[in-house]
Amino acid sequence: MLSLEQLSVLLESNRAAAAARVWEFSLGGQEFQFNSQPAIMGVVNLSADSWYRESVCLSADAAIHRGKVLAAQGAQIIDVGAESTLAHAVRVGNAAQKSKLIPVIKALRKEKILVSVETYSPAVTCASLAAGANILNLTGTAGSKDLYKLVADHDAAVIICYVAGKNVREVGHFELSADPLPMLRGFFARQIELAQKCGVKKIFIDPGLGFYYRNLQDSAVRVRHQMNIFLNTFRLRELGFPVCHALPHAFEFFGEEVRCAESFFAVLAALGKTDLFRTHEVPRIKAVLDTLKTF
Repeated sequence: MLSLEQLSVLLESNRAAAAARVWEFSLGGQEFQFNSQPAIMGVVNLSADSWYRESVCLSADAAIHRGKVLAAQGAQIIDVGAESTLAHAVRVGNAAQKSKLIPVIKALRKEKILVSVETYSPAVTCASLAAGANILNLTGTAGSKDLYKLVADHDAAVIICYVAGKNVREVGHFELSADPLPMLRGFFARQIELAQKCGVKKIFIDPGLGFYYRNLQDSAVRVRHQMNIFLNTFRLRELGFPVCHALPHAFEFFGEEVRCAESFFAVLAALGKTDLFRTHEVPRIKAVLDTLKTF
């Protein structure tokens, strides 16, 4: 059981990290003040294989409508993707992804809504940025240098996800240890350096807690790992850039109340000083963050 004593030890052991501040920047003319106000990213899934049914949109019109609704509910950014990260999901070719994504990106940007595109494909990245996407949510490591150059060419931002493999569909095992933060910190430090050399200025880092690693299939092991990373997030902020978290689900524990799971994890993520919350449940997460601000 997570206890107040454990939180106290974590803080006392990392006092300097708790005071770390991150780079603040604007996207599409919208200023973000991460050090005082975390942001929310709403999810629109264009893949029928995505298991979170409430976020699945099977047409451009449905996706555009959901994006507008999420923005009205409090999401500052809308993350769109055309291929599920589930291991058993069908692979979606570049042409099919682009045909789904581009109309949605253009329509949301016409409404001045900030758009992030989740992909590891250079072709999809190029087309999405050209269509006006503000952020590349990079779910792969292969060819990252070329992808960073594309981001820089469009003065966009990148979310650098930790992926133990060349992309989110080809992951192996997460390197579990008593303290995985040094490993994550080393990975992000190297990727940040490469991205900056390529000209990228606007960077988020994401530990990738929603990815399906083979050695995290046991629900208790996985959730304990996720909770640990959430609470230790502030230690990654010492790298100087805002931290994004995709809030997970823990279906095995929440069962029929699974739509409440992201709200639970949001509390832990907020305690760890997360800067950007990626969620399928925007109104619930906004309510959590608004409530925490009153303390």
